[in-house]
Amino acid sequence: MITAVDVHACGEPGRVITGGVLDVPGRTMFEKKTWLETHADHIRRRMLREPRGYPALCCNLILPPTIPEADAGFVIMEQVEYPPMSGSNTICVVTALIETGMVQSVEPLTHLKLETPAGLISVEAEVRDGKVKRVTFRNVPAFATHLDAKVEVPNLGTVTVDVAYGGMFYVIADAEALGFRLRPDEARDIVRVAEMIKAATREQIPVSHPENPGIDGVSIAQISGPPSRAGVDRRNTVVVSTGTLDWSRPASWTGVLDRSPCGTGTCAKMAVLHAKGQLPLGRDFVHEGILGTTFTGRLIEKARVGSYEAVVPTLSGAAWITGIAQYVVDPEDPFPDGFTVGDIWA
Repeated sequence: MITAVDVHACGEPGRVITGGVLDVPGRTMFEKKTWLETHADHIRRRMLREPRGYPALCCNLILPPTIPEADAGFVIMEQVEYPPMSGSNTICVVTALIETGMVQSVEPLTHLKLETPAGLISVEAEVRDGKVKRVTFRNVPAFATHLDAKVEVPNLGTVTVDVAYGGMFYVIADAEALGFRLRPDEARDIVRVAEMIKAATREQIPVSHPENPGIDGVSIAQISGPPSRAGVDRRNTVVVSTGTLDWSRPASWTGVLDRSPCGTGTCAKMAVLHAKGQLPLGRDFVHEGILGTTFTGRLIEKARVGSYEAVVPTLSGAAWITGIAQYVVDPEDPFPDGFTVGDIWA
């Protein structure tokens, strides 16, 4: 029996496993992530695939930290990978930890340190009457690796992109150049185009984290456009893969839109803007998602990651618990680890 709290951060669902899974081997949270990938991936499949999950769902496993100063650790699970870091999932995890009483909260501000596979992050949560109103965390350093690079994409031609790390490696392309206004009714076309750009970028622009070679390759695509209203700096949508892209089968170009403004994607975008001289330190950056919800980022100091000039971002957003459930597997269930069907999973 697995106990989980269902949460969404500005629209993005992030299920949080709070019980039923014992600690796993690993001297760091990154090693624990790797152990889960290689020895217990059935947990991810079981919680994210049907009948317990669906394509847009993410999942987080709360684990004991390996760093003494950390209050808790967690591993992020998505449909095709275990990201080292995720902003929306962090906001979901903090909300679940505080509102279910797993960590001691202090009003009006609760300070936590959480161990992620990408490293230790500091969190400040605004709490009122037991409810988490807002979560702000100091992310790992973000940096741009390629600016205005040219990628040759079959069926699209030459596409200009930026590549940056904000906790995951992103390829960022311009919405207007691709003919998108970033509306929900464009979702299917955005997914197809973004998956093509991501696959081409992985082939043509190899990247890896200089301090952790285990974090390598562009794994997610962001389509960036102008804001839709006053008070917002940029609008974006991020495409999370749900399958392996096969050039010979257009139906395999599958993914789902991040329903939130995307936390690590916001950090990656801020790193790109800073590298281009368009976003100074200390200025709020309001990033809008496909649903019109917003995260607010800010670059607070410069850093260095290997040979890259980097920046340290903070990110703020809110989340809401939608349910608490206990999941089981009947020993006679023909699909103990779930299933995918081509009508929505392709």
